[in-house]
Amino acid sequence: MKGSLLDRARERAAALAAWEPAAYALWAGALTLLSACAFYSSMRLQTAYADLFRDPAHAFAAATQGALGPWSAPLDDVFIHFDFARQTARGHAFEWSPGAGYSSGGTSLLYPFVLVPGFWLGLSGLSLMAWAAVVACVCVFGTLLALRRLFSGLPRITSYLLPPVFLSVGALDWSLWSGMEVALLLGLWSLAVIAWDDLRTERAPGPSLRKAALLGVCGLLVCATRPEGIGAVFVLVASALWERRREQRIRLASWGALALVPAGCVLVSHAIANKLLTGDSTAAGALVKLEAHHPYLTRADVVAAWWFHFKYQVLRVTQYHFADVPAVGWLAWVIAAYAFVVASTRRAAIVLWLSMLAWIGIVALNGQVRWQNERYTMPAVAWLLVSASLGLAGALSQIRAKAVRSYAPAAVGLALAAVFAWRQAPRYREQLWFFGRASRNIYDQHVTAGRKLRDNFRPQPSRVLVGDAGAIPYVSDLPALDIIGLGGFRGLPFARATRQSVAAGIELIERLKPRDRPDILAIYPGWWGDFPLWFGRRIDEVPVRGNVICGGASKVLYAPRWESLDRSEEPFSLRPGERRVDSLDLADLVSEKQHRYRTSSGMIGHVLMKLLPNPSLPREDLWDAGRIVPPGVRESFTLEGLDPSRKVTLIVRAAPTEPVTLQVEADPNVAIRVELGRKDGWLEQRIELGEPGVSSLPVRFESAQGEHVLFHVWAVQPE
Repeated sequence: MKGSLLDRARERAAALAAWEPAAYALWAGALTLLSACAFYSSMRLQTAYADLFRDPAHAFAAATQGALGPWSAPLDDVFIHFDFARQTARGHAFEWSPGAGYSSGGTSLLYPFVLVPGFWLGLSGLSLMAWAAVVACVCVFGTLLALRRLFSGLPRITSYLLPPVFLSVGALDWSLWSGMEVALLLGLWSLAVIAWDDLRTERAPGPSLRKAALLGVCGLLVCATRPEGIGAVFVLVASALWERRREQRIRLASWGALALVPAGCVLVSHAIANKLLTGDSTAAGALVKLEAHHPYLTRADVVAAWWFHFKYQVLRVTQYHFADVPAVGWLAWVIAAYAFVVASTRRAAIVLWLSMLAWIGIVALNGQVRWQNERYTMPAVAWLLVSASLGLAGALSQIRAKAVRSYAPAAVGLALAAVFAWRQAPRYREQLWFFGRASRNIYDQHVTAGRKLRDNFRPQPSRVLVGDAGAIPYVSDLPALDIIGLGGFRGLPFARATRQSVAAGIELIERLKPRDRPDILAIYPGWWGDFPLWFGRRIDEVPVRGNVICGGASKVLYAPRWESLDRSEEPFSLRPGERRVDSLDLADLVSEKQHRYRTSSGMIGHVLMKLLPNPSLPREDLWDAGRIVPPGVRESFTLEGLDPSRKVTLIVRAAPTEPVTLQVEADPNVAIRVELGRKDGWLEQRIELGEPGVSSLPVRFESAQGEHVLFHVWAVQPE
């Protein structure tokens, strides 16, 4: 009888154990949905308020029928992904705007493809955010299921700590539900963790190859989602190989190649595609954001900026996002560090901490890491919280029934966790509000501006120039040109140019045919100096109330005036019987590259622009941009296509505010000193070089005293 009861008890325990994974899945799924619904409810409540303010009767009628507010997003960058996804759904992958061609400005190669099924399901327009929400929920839920593997050496009950700890920080949840690619990245990384665990524990050579290949596929997907993930992928591969280090070296090399090369191939292939299609192997986003690509920073400046941003991430997350009392935020690190103490969690803790440090180190190169609610740092925050859940679980696992001392780590851990949760709660509520208000800001300003361009302008604009490359082109569905350069436009280097100065970006607009130039501007006037004053006529503006995320109080719409660009390329001092053979347009990056423009210092000059009366047509203005070159720095370039049998004259456009003496040298044996007198307007100085007798003419300019600014250099010869 006793044996029968014992057998029944064992059978019931086995049945409960079989159902236990479902219980964990239910727990993880419930917390995932609870967190997501809290943030999306905040969003749609705020957008309902926005509609109520704009059209009270319609919004009130909708509210009485139980309708929620429309979907939005807390970041304009979300709509950049939507732009790429829509063009992908239309058959134009890696294109941001219709007719713009290939763009390297998307921050994720993979995420737009994940969003495409939303269009197939009819979730277009703002409703695509609903599909992004589904993707985020699935990815977060999958992450919580997959990372349970890290608790395999602990009592199963302790793994139930993972979902609440992972979702406990409002700033991380803000990013997970924002519509950006953070949730997808963590979901794919969690699959890589499963492949890593399989590879490190597999002992048979044949299956190990398959496990390594699976880890390689996961690493590829991680880096296709965010290139910064290469550090975390490397940590997983190196860790797995270290644990298998007693194997033959040829096997380790083959496993390492299968596991790591696919991720590297993604990065290399992207760089090659960028080089072939844009002329620059570096992605536009890196050119715009990374301090290493800042045109005016020295190497020491870049290192100092990296260290500042590294410290900033740690301190900002810890002392602000983790708790409303700065010192309490460090408790998360203490709990996470305890995972190193317990043997069964130490291996996972090493991987998590190294991944976290690698991510923070790579992201510290990003000069914009301080913006957008520190979203760039959030994967590292996620890994820290996973380590914290392991540390807490490890402390609980040390409890022994008859050993009083074994209760101490658990008691301390639970006490620290309780204090952390207590002081995180105000921050969590703040993030809920911030999510809704930011979404309302984007809806009020960017979405409204896009709707105005779509509905209120007849005829519709043919191309809109924007400084925020997301919601305005997405909602209006108009061809666009992103002056910052993230969108990309027909291979022109806007990202590299506008980071030097908006004037360098205007030089690229000058290269466009008049019909291809934007016929409306939708920009923040405070971002662009004299650009909107010189080139725009204000026609409308879209304000934002209670702004917490937008780049300005009003998005202003301008009708552009490009007429001053039309004659900038022609010298007004050209004489009858002369023809222009070649020209260097300073601050035009395309022209400078074609003419191999360099300075002896290795640094580039700061760009300035001027709008002055055209001496040949005094009623018209003429615009041009040039570079400020310090004294003692030599400019060099090469002019092509000359007739060796004819005389050569250089025409130099300047607008000197003080007299300048230029030393002009041209090969083979030309050396001339030229005086440029002060002038309140455009000056075109003629420099006679005689007959150099060459078709390719290297030229050098240098000012011994005082800086000089040249805007254009032409080589002319008799017809």
